[in-house]
Amino acid sequence: MANLIHRQQQLEQVGEGLREFPVVALVGARQVGKTTLAKQLLAGWATVHHFDLEDPDDEARLSEAAFVLRSLHGLVVLDEVQRRPDLFPLLRVLADRPDAPARFLLLGSAAPALIQGASESLAGRLAICELPGLSLEEVGVDQFDPLWHRGRYPRSVLAASDRSSLRWRQELIRAHLERDLPQLGLRMPSAILRRFWTMLAHYHGQFWNASEFARAFGIDQKTVGRYMDLLEGSFLLRRLPAWSENVAKRQVKAPKVYLSDSGTLHALLGIRSSDELRAHPKCGASWEGFAVQETLQILGAERNEAFTWALHTGAELDLLVVRGRQRLGFEVKLSASPRITPSMYSALENLKLGHLFVLHHGNREPTPLAERITTVTLPHLAGALAPWRTE
Repeated sequence: MANLIHRQQQLEQVGEGLREFPVVALVGARQVGKTTLAKQLLAGWATVHHFDLEDPDDEARLSEAAFVLRSLHGLVVLDEVQRRPDLFPLLRVLADRPDAPARFLLLGSAAPALIQGASESLAGRLAICELPGLSLEEVGVDQFDPLWHRGRYPRSVLAASDRSSLRWRQELIRAHLERDLPQLGLRMPSAILRRFWTMLAHYHGQFWNASEFARAFGIDQKTVGRYMDLLEGSFLLRRLPAWSENVAKRQVKAPKVYLSDSGTLHALLGIRSSDELRAHPKCGASWEGFAVQETLQILGAERNEAFTWALHTGAELDLLVVRGRQRLGFEVKLSASPRITPSMYSALENLKLGHLFVLHHGNREPTPLAERITTVTLPHLAGALAPWRTE
């Protein structure tokens, strides 16, 4: 695998945003590749000004931000912009200049909604592009097992060995605990925060029970909710909300919780190799989260299009993607030879699915199980979903 993975779809998305909006925010987890992608984008601009807000020299250059930024032309890149929320009102003023001499590309490790004033200050002037981790399409199907075991961060996937990858992920976790999350307001000793995050790893793939977690951790539910919001806003956690509509049967209303990156999950659980992963009790849950993330990236699904679904009688669907009137269902199985279940028929009937895909481990060709039900492995998923994809 090449040392630099060219992410053409993301490049085109950011480039289109810069053509249409004065300000574009490229957001995603720390070390997911935002700066690398920005550098690839810069080649198309004659004049570029780059400020890394974690660099003391660049921070000093922006001590008089209004004076400095107002004089610049071309593309202005502000990296790790969540460190300077005071810049957003100024960017609104600069974006509204009639001659628009500059475009602004903001790189951030926190969602704009988590950065005070970002969404309000730049409403109507800001395009948001979220950069996910690497997908199977980007690294190649021959890297299927390393991508699952090591996770989707470029440096973790491209590491020379499993040992090097694990050490890199452990250091990333340490940086989150000691620096990144406290800067965003999650203020507790790093040892306690690690225990909180590790407990979440054990909840990976389960329906969320806030009161149970709060009791186990010894804090109130409101505090748990705030910590969860910060982890999700830092792209470290995904809560898949429960789909609910007016049907006769009682539906589960709790969301499902996943750590966003399988490699981070495995590091927190102490899993050091693919062999250890397959023997671990959380192997099935890890596979489910990995398959759900891969599916959402292939479909280009927005966060408000993805749900989970379950009935109190036991029927369940791991992932429901709702896009307009179109509904696709996905059930995840670790088995190499999954079979149809009553739960699948229940999902088809109750949710009025256009199609249900059973995602399973292996590399077999897609196989119909019944009308509107198909088994498919992740290496073949992109082709199977081609009619429903959003580029």
